[in-house]
Amino acid sequence: MSLFAWLRPTAPMLDDALRQRLAHLPAPAPLGVCSLREQRWVVLDLETSGLNLNRDQVLSIGAVAIEDGAIDLGRPFERTLHRPEQKTNPSVLIHGLGPSALAAGVEPAEALLDLMAFIGDSPVLAFHAPFDQRMLARALKDSLGLRLQHTFIDVAELAPLLNPDTVLREAGLDDWIARFGLQVQARHHASADAQVTAELALILFSQARRQQMDSPLQLEQRLKQWRRRKIQSHGL
Repeated sequence: MSLFAWLRPTAPMLDDALRQRLAHLPAPAPLGVCSLREQRWVVLDLETSGLNLNRDQVLSIGAVAIEDGAIDLGRPFERTLHRPEQKTNPSVLIHGLGPSALAAGVEPAEALLDLMAFIGDSPVLAFHAPFDQRMLARALKDSLGLRLQHTFIDVAELAPLLNPDTVLREAGLDDWIARFGLQVQARHHASADAQVTAELALILFSQARRQQMDSPLQLEQRLKQWRRRKIQSHGL
């Protein structure tokens, strides 16, 4: 599949170097029947200027790869985006992103290309993945004219699926961190949040294998069944 098929007609103006990099990005691979351990995963966390999917911006990106059943700590991904126009507000300050950090950031098109090269053809894990997926999709469209087609799996859904006896109503990342006794260096920093989410994912993958779910495709299918049951139980 040609990557240029992902480009929209109204793609932003990019220089030749960026266009060449864009053209050489691999297309995402569908989820397969390899084992969870054999699958390369990318765990993603975005820090944004707020929670409005149509107005707020991606400010920083953190990601780590899970390869051969372990987190690749030697090659994490971290970028702060160049957002000099971003006004300071509590949503920005909680991430430790002051005006100087945003002014010194990487140009969004370059940072996003770096991210997509890091992701490659791998599926993506994130906590509350629909938010990260939609924010990343809009950023890619605006900065690169690129349509995001990678599979995203929500760790916030995996955790209750695999731990039905754990009662944590509307549980957030902090709740599951505490539930499994994980340590996090600096919450609300993209790289630290990505790493602790990856640690949580590895625990959940171990649980999945014990519950006869040992491929990415099986995991996705069980998640779909879990969502349907959840909707039915709420009478929707």
